[in-house]
Amino acid sequence: MKKYTIVIVENDEDEQLFMKEGFDAAGLFEIKAQLRNGDELLEWLKENSTLLPELVLSDLNMPGKNGYDILDELKSNPAYAHLPIIITSTSSAQTIIDKCLKKGAAEYMVKPDTFVEYEPFVKRLHQVVTDKQLVKA
Repeated sequence: MKKYTIVIVENDEDEQLFMKEGFDAAGLFEIKAQLRNGDELLEWLKENSTLLPELVLSDLNMPGKNGYDILDELKSNPAYAHLPIIITSTSSAQTIIDKCLKKGAAEYMVKPDTFVEYEPFVKRLHQVVTDKQLVKA
């Protein structure tokens, strides 16, 4: 099974820990970086321009540059426009999902309710990336 490289953008420290545990347990992704907001993501991408991840998983609501800002900035920059961005949030409101997809998100996934659900979340994420062929071979 293909292991994808990923950068995770999440401001909540507890959520970061639970995500990392889920990603590690699933063994389906190599986490290149865990960052706290879009500002840190843009800085990291500039500093690692030769080692870009295959995809970005970003929280929607964060201080500083949020998920909408990340979509706007990455999709308008030719150096990063090819990167699939998957937005994640606790909200399942269709208007929010539609707005993210309209702005160029490759997918929108609702965060798990509890930390024990992160490994299945990661497995679903891998299935979505594979099924939708979000990462070019």
